[in-house]
Amino acid sequence: MSARRPRVLLTLPIDPAGMARLAPVVDAWVPPDTRPETLRREVREADGVIVRAQLPDDVFEHAPRLLAVVRHGVGMDMIPVEAATAHGIAVANVPGVNATAVAEYCVAGLLLLARRMHRIDSRLRADGWAAGREETEAAVELRSRTLGIVGVGSVGSALARIAHHGFGMRVLGHQRRLDALPEFVSAQPDLDALFAESDFVVLCCPLTDATRGLASAARIARMRPDAGLINVARGPVVDEPALLEALRAGRIGGAVLDVFQQQPLPRDHGLLGCERAVLTPHAAGITREAMQLMSVGAADDLLRILAGETPRHFVNPQCWPAFLERRRALGYA
Repeated sequence: MSARRPRVLLTLPIDPAGMARLAPVVDAWVPPDTRPETLRREVREADGVIVRAQLPDDVFEHAPRLLAVVRHGVGMDMIPVEAATAHGIAVANVPGVNATAVAEYCVAGLLLLARRMHRIDSRLRADGWAAGREETEAAVELRSRTLGIVGVGSVGSALARIAHHGFGMRVLGHQRRLDALPEFVSAQPDLDALFAESDFVVLCCPLTDATRGLASAARIARMRPDAGLINVARGPVVDEPALLEALRAGRIGGAVLDVFQQQPLPRDHGLLGCERAVLTPHAAGITREAMQLMSVGAADDLLRILAGETPRHFVNPQCWPAFLERRRALGYA
């Protein structure tokens, strides 16, 4: 590395285990906030960035020393990857390490929707024992129900395994490569049919041009009146106004939503007053175990890049020649 001790910007704090990896080699700091103007200012002195918040599209125009950007997680929509490649900046992520956490969150959502525990609790507290008992009449079992999963990657596969082997559910899967589905998942190439056939639809696909608005008003309208929707993908995968309208009208049974079109969720958002929606603040992948694994993985790959080694999970390997030239120009050995 260079004679100067490298500096690493953490857009948000990481687990102490990750900090312990970084501390002997680099100086790491967390900015006072994650506003675009703050990140543009703070990144000027950074050799590396570990990303847990949205980077502005022009961030690399303000980063003369930056070599490494590592996503604390898997989703790359927080990083302008093409711009990084153009600047010779290596980008990596940490896929799969929070798959168990997200899959278990989805299982919790399935059980919540099936057994209506959130609504039973609310009625019991507000209106008494008998009212709570009334809500139980619409509860169902997961056994033999149909689960439709959009995006059967590390999260979707883990969820499918639990749902099929643990609860005896029929599992439908949709993704680009239908031949790569686990043997216990039935391929469903027709998304319209998947939404219509499923008792529960779980979205765990990446946000791309193809998946933006995937859960459209038309597809939501195809869902069964007692069906549930769980979104652990990204907010723009769902037509949020259409979903809210369907929930308010009782055209679907309920939804568990961890991600939204605008984050943080505005305090006047209609979903906050919708009793059929269960909302969490982009927390599906956050457990003590997952945070430790993501932090260590992100720290290790960032140190690899600064040392001139390819990361384990290289997002833009085509930048490597430009990266090596940039690294030499910055005085790294």
